[in-house]
Amino acid sequence: MPHSKNFLLNRLDAAVLDRLLDNLSVIQLSHGDVLAETHGQVEKVYFPHSGIISCVVETIGGGAIETGMIGKDGAFGSSQALDDKVSLNHVVTQVPGEASVISSNHVRALADELPAFRGLLVKYEQFFLAQVQQTAACNALHSIQARTCKWLLRMHELAGDELPLTQEFLAQMMGVRRTSVTEVATELQKAGMISYSRGRIHIRDVELIRQWACECEGDVRSHYRRIFQSNEADAGP
Repeated sequence: MPHSKNFLLNRLDAAVLDRLLDNLSVIQLSHGDVLAETHGQVEKVYFPHSGIISCVVETIGGGAIETGMIGKDGAFGSSQALDDKVSLNHVVTQVPGEASVISSNHVRALADELPAFRGLLVKYEQFFLAQVQQTAACNALHSIQARTCKWLLRMHELAGDELPLTQEFLAQMMGVRRTSVTEVATELQKAGMISYSRGRIHIRDVELIRQWACECEGDVRSHYRRIFQSNEADAGP
């Protein structure tokens, strides 16, 4: 069943998932697809099977910084569906992939009927908040090099070795100048961790990247395991 490629949907009991199936469909998410604008209405809930959804905080001066990634371990739009359907961030597809999609209205109705479904969505929002809080601390305390390696680990976990990622977007993700990212990318290439060309990064040595990264990615994975009471194999790709 394609929907089971998403970790949250895969955690649902068969009887609960059956209630969702009539309203779930599978779509392709292309690079750059805008899923929500800041303060816009969220009419659909996305459960990715692959790829990465990026949540970005925009500033009045035109700046932006990524606060969290959503992949096959989560969902976008579920908390909005349970409330007033307003997105507080700009949300865009960072890495293309597939997702199960259902309307926000159906999610709200089914969550009211199915406590197990609502509980799963609430748990994921607890995790996503923890991820955002960890990102805020990381941005304030850790070096650009360590933060770059952290994001590469997270992206590798969700999307594999080949990442369609420009240096401009990586700089935006971390709220730094492109020149800073270029310097770090050059260091990582020289160390044999990545290769980079034409807007694509290939992960060559994920364990070495892990050694250079800050502790934040490991902490985020730990939050996921604790919230879902999962072992390592269940907690992430």
